[in-house]
Amino acid sequence: MGQALEDMQTDLVKVRQSYAEITATQRRLLKQKEQADALADDWYKRAQLALSKGEEALAKEALSRRQQQTETAEGLQIQIDMQAQAVDKLYEGMQMLEAKILEAKAKKEQMVARARTAQSTQKVNDMLGGMTGTTSMDAFTRMEEKVEALEAAAEVSAEMGSMGGNALPGSSGGSLDAQFKALEATSSVDQELEEMKKMLGSTSSASKKDDVDDELERLKKEAGL
Repeated sequence: MGQALEDMQTDLVKVRQSYAEITATQRRLLKQKEQADALADDWYKRAQLALSKGEEALAKEALSRRQQQTETAEGLQIQIDMQAQAVDKLYEGMQMLEAKILEAKAKKEQMVARARTAQSTQKVNDMLGGMTGTTSMDAFTRMEEKVEALEAAAEVSAEMGSMGGNALPGSSGGSLDAQFKALEATSSVDQELEEMKKMLGSTSSASKKDDVDDELERLKKEAGL
């Protein structure tokens, strides 16, 4: 676009130079026509003077010279008219070219602004679209996952610590899997105890109840409760 504007500016300079040259030529032709008209008038006056003195041949020669100057003036007038048309066309072309240059400059500024906006938008889109792998946003995501994992571990630790004296067998120094296995075993014993209570509760006598209590105490000892 800059090169196009430079070319248009160069063309405008050439048009202006041509306009100046043709205008100068037109003025020179006008002066030549004025001189031819003045000479024609002089020869006409001389012809009148010669004729008044009875010099008919001299008067005829003067009229002949006048005719030459008149024809020269007419030829110059034709050239002047042609030059005037050329000057008018050049002037119109010069004005049109100046208007196009102004329009081109305005379009250039608009295109530059649009190009900058498009480039900025593309950069933002590329940045947003490329947020994978090792980008800053992924770093935040990974950190968030680590924090969540630490929080979950802290919750489990707090739950295990809150058990205190009711800790599961093998929980002190045992692995997490061992603690869950102990928990599952305790739940199984409790369920079996409840079933035995249901079976013996409604029909048991006092002696049977004592036996059940003894059995219950034995089971508790075995279970470490």
